Amino acid sequence: MKFLIAGLNHKTAPIELRERLAIGPEVLPETTMALLGEPGVTEAMILSTCNRVEMFVAHNGLEPALPDFLATRFGVDPSQLAPHIYLHRDEEAIRHLFRVAASLDSMVVGEAQILGQVKNSWNVARQLGAVRGPMNRLLEGAFSAAKRVRTETEIGSSSVSIASVGVDLARRIFGALEGKRILLIGAGKMSELAARHLMEHGAGSLLVANRTHERAVRLARQFLGEAIPFEDLPARAHEADIIITSTGSTRHIIGVEQAQTILQRRRNRPVFLIDIAVPRDVDPRINRLEGIFLYDIDDLQQVASANLVDRSKEAARAEAIIAGETERFHRRIRTVDITPVLLHVQAKTEEMRQTELHRARRLMQSLTPEQQVAVDSLTRGLMNKFLHLPLQALKTAAREGDASSLEAIGNVFARECVAHKAEQDAVKAAEDQTECPAKPSPSRIASGEESCDETPEN
Repeated sequence: MKFLIAGLNHKTAPIELRERLAIGPEVLPETTMALLGEPGVTEAMILSTCNRVEMFVAHNGLEPALPDFLATRFGVDPSQLAPHIYLHRDEEAIRHLFRVAASLDSMVVGEAQILGQVKNSWNVARQLGAVRGPMNRLLEGAFSAAKRVRTETEIGSSSVSIASVGVDLARRIFGALEGKRILLIGAGKMSELAARHLMEHGAGSLLVANRTHERAVRLARQFLGEAIPFEDLPARAHEADIIITSTGSTRHIIGVEQAQTILQRRRNRPVFLIDIAVPRDVDPRINRLEGIFLYDIDDLQQVASANLVDRSKEAARAEAIIAGETERFHRRIRTVDITPVLLHVQAKTEEMRQTELHRARRLMQSLTPEQQVAVDSLTRGLMNKFLHLPLQALKTAAREGDASSLEAIGNVFARECVAHKAEQDAVKAAEDQTECPAKPSPSRIASGEESCDETPEN
């Protein structure tokens, strides 16, 4: 069985192309079945995320044209697709899938979402019957490798994005985020992402203030929050435990005096400020106030960079785990592939044994049934002992991918089988000669002078 992966990702293709090829959950089953119908494909699975579109297939040796399938399916010019698509075959395909599942091929190395996305694609393919044999074992191997990476390294323990760093810092300040209120000042993408992360990790309600109130309303609706007029900020800012600012203001929106007022109204309960704006929205001097924790974009980036260095060290350990798991799985595949050869060798040697017993049947006619059983058992035991070392050598060569040894051992048995066949033919010819010493000519048979069915004269 052969494995093939074709795809493109954030490293090889721009977002404009990835958008055109994105496969939503509503069409994933249909597209998977279409892929399964391609010539040569025996099993199929598709992984489609915001950062990648990949097709995983097992095939029977007739390699399917997966780039053509993708181009035709989505109406993309093949020449536009070709520079961005990659192909991985067999062992390299195994390694690629293992790295993807372990998040070593992700935009943010160590992120946890990709493993769930791979499992979701696997479940869809299994329910369709598109994954059932070798690919099922391959995916189970990928999940096992990803689990080892998660449990044996710290690759996912530190945040490496601005938004996730904000979540970690908020947890350190408050202990838990449940019930905490967030205030967004400005409706920028970065502050929205930070707020989304905080909400996903347990934060409670959300307030949004923006100079253009309509934008605040639209953003608040996404989180089932409340939009407040920008001019109401001084009166309501104290309601928030976490304030995220990202405006285009050229002056500080929150100064020292405003910060002191917020603390007084909160009765000195701590407040966490994330200032993502450049120029800054929050006066950096308020960091001197007790109970206020202020981080600007540089502070967050420094934490993220330090965490990224830690992840890079862990990624090296993770790569070593993936290399070992890839080799282990590939050995397993090679060992499975040798099974028909082993069965063939055993069948051929058993055939030789039976032939030799048949040739010796005249000599064994005087033996009792018990003695004949003993002879059968003896020859079978000798055959198994003779085969033991060659079969073990075949298995070892298969596990280690030693093609030259496989060929050499296989050739030995092939020659034995050829020699045995020649010997069988010679024996049969000798038996034929005994029954009819010389082949008579048609004319002599017709005249009655010679016949294979003649009987001796009395």
